[in-house]
Amino acid sequence: MQRNFEGKSVLITGGGTGIGKAAALEFAREGATVFIIGRREEKLAEAAREAEAEGLGIFFAISDISREDDCRLAVERAVREMGKLDILFNNAGVLIPGSLHETETAAWETTFGINVRGTWLMSKYAIPHMLSRGRGWIVNNASIVGLKGFAGLSAYTASKGAMIQLTRSMALEYADKGINVNAVCPGTTVTPLVTEGFMKRVPDPGEGMRFMKSLHPIGRLALPEEVARAVLFLCDERNGFVTGAALPVDGGWCAR
Repeated sequence: MQRNFEGKSVLITGGGTGIGKAAALEFAREGATVFIIGRREEKLAEAAREAEAEGLGIFFAISDISREDDCRLAVERAVREMGKLDILFNNAGVLIPGSLHETETAAWETTFGINVRGTWLMSKYAIPHMLSRGRGWIVNNASIVGLKGFAGLSAYTASKGAMIQLTRSMALEYADKGINVNAVCPGTTVTPLVTEGFMKRVPDPGEGMRFMKSLHPIGRLALPEEVARAVLFLCDERNGFVTGAALPVDGGWCAR
């Protein structure tokens, strides 16, 4: 059976949970060598054990992408362990809800430090390895609210909008150098960011969940695997003419 990512090397930030873990497993199932990073060792190890249970292998290391040295060292270690770097999935992110005038400066800076600055730094250190080989793929995990406004999430929506514009600029800078850069824009997805983060901060989690489902014409939230497969699509050589895209995976939210 042909595996579409046989021989490819993939680095994923925030790879221990949610969309990152789902993407790590999907890439590994398709023959890729996968290296995941994140801040929680127990979650990274859990993802590696899930892969091992399927007869797959995933490397992992603790790393905080809000720190420049961590980004540099993560890329260096991934290249050392895997021998090369073909694909970078900038997945790690944080969501701190709150209306604009109630958002603390520290929350704003944390959001941009991870979502935007972390994406930039990981890309900054990964791209030279791709340039040296004349080929590479980068996917940035943005959000549907980076394309549409959303009340009560000003810091998050602003950071995801910035990620989309960063994606487009990166795509233009490296289009003639063999590097495809795209963003995936999920709707609300069943991940710890939503179930353990956002939903626990709203007054009525049940009502909050019903509201989030109502935003998607398809009538439900996305599964992490559904978003992960869109990431694989954007990294597939057979789709090499796609670059600079911000792909909605949103159950029809954008179509409204």
